[in-house]
Amino acid sequence: MDEPTSTFSFLGLTFNWTTIISTLIAMSIVVLIAVLLTRKVAIRPSKGQNAIEYVLDFVRGILGDQLPANLARQFGLYAFTLFLFLIVANEMGLLLQVKMGNGVTYVKSPTADPLFAFTLAIMSLMLAHGTGVKALGFGGYLKNMFFKPYVAMFPLNVVEQFTNFLTLALRLFGNIFAGELMLNLLASLAWGTHLNGFWIILAFPLEIAWQAFSLLIGGIQAYVFVMLTGVFTAQLSGNE
Repeated sequence: MDEPTSTFSFLGLTFNWTTIISTLIAMSIVVLIAVLLTRKVAIRPSKGQNAIEYVLDFVRGILGDQLPANLARQFGLYAFTLFLFLIVANEMGLLLQVKMGNGVTYVKSPTADPLFAFTLAIMSLMLAHGTGVKALGFGGYLKNMFFKPYVAMFPLNVVEQFTNFLTLALRLFGNIFAGELMLNLLASLAWGTHLNGFWIILAFPLEIAWQAFSLLIGGIQAYVFVMLTGVFTAQLSGNE
């Protein structure tokens, strides 16, 4: 049976309260982290400043492997913000789930919602395509995207652009959704009152181990999403 959800309609569109609330919480956490760790920037950095600078250098390294220096600088702030947000959003469902008495989960990983993952993919790819137009001009952008290396490759290049979108979105959604689904299943086995002691004893350590593994997966997916954004941007701007 599908998990109950809470939705509302506005101007003919349907919105999911769980995704909205979870996204706002993830955004608030990212802003809070950034403010707390950078409010006292000094030449001799504190531990918090060291941590945020390490993440920034790490993201710069991701972009530096894919893009020329000028584009890497332009994308630095976006990629850094995106990476921090994805880290928080991916881990929320593992560390913070709020389920009400009506059975609706109001707080979980927003990236476990396929529409949210598709939205992030659209944002990143629109930025990549816009960079391609700016770097090559509209004609050069179309030629680079659809007719490279040969005109006969046009059908395959069209398919490639669509699969890039699916790859970016579904890789993120699939991993986070599967991790939460498996964790909820193990939790029901570990804490379910209808099960005998053997299954409870077996399921509890598995739940702890899977949660630790899912934390790692959440971080990896944040890295992969930012890296692929850089790869697609490099391809569309003629810097492969």
